[in-house]
Amino acid sequence: MGELGRLEALRLAGLTAAADPGMDRFARLVSRFLHVPVALVSLLETDRQVFPGMVGLAEPWAGRRRTPLSHSFCQHVVASGRPLILEDARQNPLTCYSLAIPDLQVIAYAGMPLTDADGHVLGSLCAIDHVPRKWTEDELQDLGDLTAACSVELRLRIASERIRQDRDHAGLLLRSSVELGHSRDLTDITRRLRRLFRGPAEPSYVGLLLADHRGLWRVVDPENVLPVETVIDRLERDAAFPSTRAMREQRTVFVPDRDALVAGFSPEAVAGYDSLGLHSALCVPLSRGRGVLMWCWDAAHILEVTEEAVLTAVAGYVSQAVERILFVEVRLSTAEQLQAAMLTELPTVPGLDMAALYLSATDQDMVGGDWYDAYLLPHPAADRAALMLSVGDVIGHDVQAAAVMGQVRSMLRQASLGHPAHSPAAALDAVDQAFDALPLGPGATAVHARLDPHGDRWRLTWSNAGHPPPLLRTPDGRVSTLGEHDLLLLGSRDGPARHDHTHELLPGSVLLLYTDGLVERRDNDIDVSIRQTASTLSAEGDRPLPHLLEALSLGLEDVPQRDDVAVLVVRVTGGS
Repeated sequence: MGELGRLEALRLAGLTAAADPGMDRFARLVSRFLHVPVALVSLLETDRQVFPGMVGLAEPWAGRRRTPLSHSFCQHVVASGRPLILEDARQNPLTCYSLAIPDLQVIAYAGMPLTDADGHVLGSLCAIDHVPRKWTEDELQDLGDLTAACSVELRLRIASERIRQDRDHAGLLLRSSVELGHSRDLTDITRRLRRLFRGPAEPSYVGLLLADHRGLWRVVDPENVLPVETVIDRLERDAAFPSTRAMREQRTVFVPDRDALVAGFSPEAVAGYDSLGLHSALCVPLSRGRGVLMWCWDAAHILEVTEEAVLTAVAGYVSQAVERILFVEVRLSTAEQLQAAMLTELPTVPGLDMAALYLSATDQDMVGGDWYDAYLLPHPAADRAALMLSVGDVIGHDVQAAAVMGQVRSMLRQASLGHPAHSPAAALDAVDQAFDALPLGPGATAVHARLDPHGDRWRLTWSNAGHPPPLLRTPDGRVSTLGEHDLLLLGSRDGPARHDHTHELLPGSVLLLYTDGLVERRDNDIDVSIRQTASTLSAEGDRPLPHLLEALSLGLEDVPQRDDVAVLVVRVTGGS
């Protein structure tokens, strides 16, 4: 961990093989006080030394501001943690074979360790002469004072970067809370997570793995499938990987570097990480054993206390988002199955063409009390059957509303079939009485209608219980609103009487019944939306009914927080 800490401090200092005004100033002071031709602020990276501060170095090294370790005396200062003072480097067994002697003309060398606040040696401040030289006590004292001052400068830069990172961590937590709180599904969680972690020092990979009876499976963003997600898309529960250990033991597992990976995990894990160029990983289990959130880096990584706390908090936000989404999916599955079982398969009726549309809402329950229905009335063998139609909406928007919808729909059928005249108004009145007698909730709206064949045309009889008005398109393309209506279904014993209304439908006429989800918008008056729907019906009414439904519902999928939508459309094609 010492080397990782040293390299992390170098990263925080923000210095590499590029000129830095502050470090160049220290090199000039060394050259001036010690009267040397070359002075360097040398920092030791993994496989090279770099010179953010430099005076007097010859080309091509001056332009590069770096050398390989074969030319480095600084590495010996870092390794020992002590000053390296040489009168003639050619005479010292430690340095006599260094390429710095012939290539950089390093003969006399005085280098002192540059340290951070934790005692890591980051490099050296050094004075270099091209001829043998005996360093005086005053010169070494001056070099020591300058080295101490340069170390203070490095520590200030590191501390400043840590403060900035702390601010970034606070911002990351805030963004995580907002972003993950708005996630729509599991794939969206993955997508939002990756947007949160970007930048040169950020993870090479952020992944979400969820648990099932076998082990862990990876949640993949189909728009951005990464190599790791094709190489390793599933892990068995007993696999010796960091992520499966985190799941089995329900604790955070951190792998700082490849050596730790080799020592602690299976050859398959090492081979998998190697194939992807990943060397370190942090795996945090989600609550209730739901899965694991993991971050991977393509180099050794030191995990500071603050960083671990922040990433663990992010994992907590992910846990909440996963719980919410899985909860909604269970409710959605149950409710959609319930509602699908209650929606009608449209009958085949000579002389009529019918189509229906149902769209679930976009809020958390994603199912509600909207319905459509169409069924034939019993008829003597010599007569053609009449057709009953209805659309409605139970007040409320949850599984309870869907259950009440099923009861109301069934009662409306029974009331129509049991009434000798099959009056739509009488059927609605019977359901209204049921609302008064039974615990069916706050109420409902509905349009209930009957179509009777008369030669080449059909007679429409309908009654409206507080529902958005049906639209009727005549063969010439004009659309009228059938606006007559009574009160909604509230269970009122003493309410006003309900009424039937009639209209003749010629061949080519199109009748549109719908629920308010088709026309109600938060940012638009409902009357305006009904007129827009009527305009679409006028323009598209001659097209096949599936195309008409597509035109009517265009853009609904993008409307946030919209209600359920139920639509039933009937075209008169003739009398038989």
